[in-house]
Amino acid sequence: MTHKVNKQAVAQAFGRAAGGYERYADFQRTSGERLLALLPTTASGMVLDAGCGTGWFSRRWRQRGQQVIALDLSPGMLAQARRDSSAHHYLLGDIEALPLRSHSVDLSWSNLAVQWCSSLKQGIDELCRVTRPGGKVLFSTLAEASLTEMRTAWQALDAHQHVNTFLSEAAVDRACGGRTRRLHSARVEQYFPDVLSALQSLKGIGATHIHQGRASGLLTRQRLQQLAHHWPHDERGYLLSWQLITGVIDCE
Repeated sequence: MTHKVNKQAVAQAFGRAAGGYERYADFQRTSGERLLALLPTTASGMVLDAGCGTGWFSRRWRQRGQQVIALDLSPGMLAQARRDSSAHHYLLGDIEALPLRSHSVDLSWSNLAVQWCSSLKQGIDELCRVTRPGGKVLFSTLAEASLTEMRTAWQALDAHQHVNTFLSEAAVDRACGGRTRRLHSARVEQYFPDVLSALQSLKGIGATHIHQGRASGLLTRQRLQQLAHHWPHDERGYLLSWQLITGVIDCE
């Protein structure tokens, strides 16, 4: 399955978020830690961090003794990763067209980045292409049950698209092709004191670009109150839930 993605707009959205990204990136760290747990030990080698963001997990791989290539579509994110000395090498590039030779890394890692690919299959094919035989691809992405609370609340107010549509778990599995893989699906919940905090958390990580269509109109105080009325919440706060897919692919 493919969908048209404006890569420049995605890069700009994440670039705007780069400076304050790590203040809002709790879910990204949760996802990455779950992904790391699928491969508790690794021999020393070259790791590609594809969609490195600010380089949080590039630094984790460095701490594990790996040589790290940090790659991102956003110049702003890559500059932040470089300022923090996150990796050994830095590449501005697209996961769907990696600027690397085939079989040039021992492990390809991509935490919550491949959902921005026009074609998930193309992104996974590229990650596998640059990984040597016997190496592994570790990736995480979002599936269709993500952000249902936000989607439901907006649908009660207007017909515009405010939330991206994500692939089904079955579609993610198909995108892996005939390769040996292990996929895990989990629901991850976050609670916020109010709707504005939930929306700001998404803006803070750059996850506000809409693939198809665009929400219109300013978010006024009245609009925010209406949104809060329809947004699922309880004594814990306003809920954002994610369907997180983590996967390990064996490269042959």
